[in-house]
Amino acid sequence: MTHLTGEQHSTYVSAMFGRIARRYDLLNRLMTLGQDGSWRRDLVRRLAPQPGERLLDLGTGTGDLAFEFLRQCPQARIVAADFTPAMLAVGRERARGRRVAWVVADALHLPFRAGTFDALASGFLLRNVADLDGALAEQVRALRPSGRLGCLDTTPPQRGWLQPILRFHLRFVIPRLGRWLAGDAEAYNYLPESTEKFQTAEALASSMEHAGLRSVHFLRRMLGTIALHWAVSQP
Repeated sequence: MTHLTGEQHSTYVSAMFGRIARRYDLLNRLMTLGQDGSWRRDLVRRLAPQPGERLLDLGTGTGDLAFEFLRQCPQARIVAADFTPAMLAVGRERARGRRVAWVVADALHLPFRAGTFDALASGFLLRNVADLDGALAEQVRALRPSGRLGCLDTTPPQRGWLQPILRFHLRFVIPRLGRWLAGDAEAYNYLPESTEKFQTAEALASSMEHAGLRSVHFLRRMLGTIALHWAVSQP
């Protein structure tokens, strides 16, 4: 799973999300106790989309952030990109799906010119890429000067008395939900494994600064297991 690198990792992750595409939204709501929608609303508010702007939801899955962009700013031009066609197919079928441009794209090799977007958001993407620094560099390249970037992702549980409880939820509850509701325990074993091996919120903020972003901020949600980051590209 997470020991895979490069093309093998990308192929594994794409196939895994393809298998669970039809159950992905339901499982997201259950695993987050219905809170993931509020996190996306908060992230998009911090990016402050404006009418006429070009906005990208990268690693869109079934389009949750793209539709939140659309809800908060109906006059924006929104692109939803993901490297799993089965996920995009589900997103296209959703209400208002025709108001979003859907693109099959690899986060490490974006098919967009430099400076294309005014703002870019991702939800639960960065934990899954084979090359975090490369993915951040591509996102910065796709942003116009002083463009806004935001990401929502899991982050390893912090030390403390809650850590054993949170690890139990990650390692036992989530895989069982995946097996019962999606018929795919492997996919939901990958989630806790990738979460615990991902960067802390502080380390991800440093990676964003290293990629050339400025004014990097973050906050934690869900007992410290979720982090929202937002930043601005260089002028």
